[in-house]
Parts: sequence; C-alpha cells; structure tokens
Amino acid sequence: MISENQESSTIVNENSPRELFTEDQLKITWKQYSFVLKEQGLGTFYNALIKRNPVKKNDETYILQVDSQIQKDYVLDHFDGFINYLKKQHRNFYLTIEIEVLENQEESKFLTSKQKFELMARKNPNLHVFKSLFNLDIEY
Repeated sequence: MISENQESSTIVNENSPRELFTEDQLKITWKQYSFVLKEQGLGTFYNALIKRNPVKKNDETYILQVDSQIQKDYVLDHFDGFINYLKKQHRNFYLTIEIEVLENQEESKFLTSKQKFELMARKNPNLHVFKSLFNLDIEY
C-alpha cells in the first residue's frame, strides 16, 4: 500500500477550532460532499468517495482508499476543496485525510457473469443455496 499525506491550504494555528467528532459524523459529511461532486460532474472523485468508507487511523486522521495511482492523481487535483469542507463542517482544522492506493485488489472490472457469481459466492456461500433452490442460470 502506498500512503501519502495531503496538506491543505488551510492554515492551522493554536486558535483554530478543534472540536471532537465521531466517525459516523464524518461519514455523513463525506457522503454529502460526494454528491456535490457528482452534481459538479466530477464522477471519478465521487466514485472514489462512495466506493469505500473512510478508514480511521486516529481521532483526527482518516484514510481515503483508492483503486489506482491514476485515481489518486485525479483526487489530488480536487482535494483542497474536500478537506477544507470537512474541516469547516466538523470545526476541526487538525483533521487530515491520507490517500492510499490499494494493491492486490480482488475485484476486477472485466469479469464474466460466472466469475462475478463465484466472487460473490466466496463472500456469501448462501448464494449457492439460492442458485439451486430457484434453479437459476447465471451464465449467458
């Protein structure tokens, strides 16, 4: 995994707000901002934010996990607005978001329907039961 801290343009001094917030509160504002991005036509950034929840590193540091270096570079181009929004909404200017590129992803975008079923069945073996019970044909 590759990790990079991203500094925002917001200047932090000892008088900057530092209110506590919960992980759930962060998730809510995270999702709110993602829909703003979608409306602005920034689909790649939107997809990066909604694909996975933020990973808590400590009380004021969270990790945004992305699929590739290309996605990371795109996110970095629009990152200041995102981090500044989170800091203002939570009144905590010490909040940091690290961007991490995931390696060794199990998922692939180009899977056959049978491969997709097998991948889902590994996560939930009950799918085999439903397939048999309802006599489903997953191959096209």
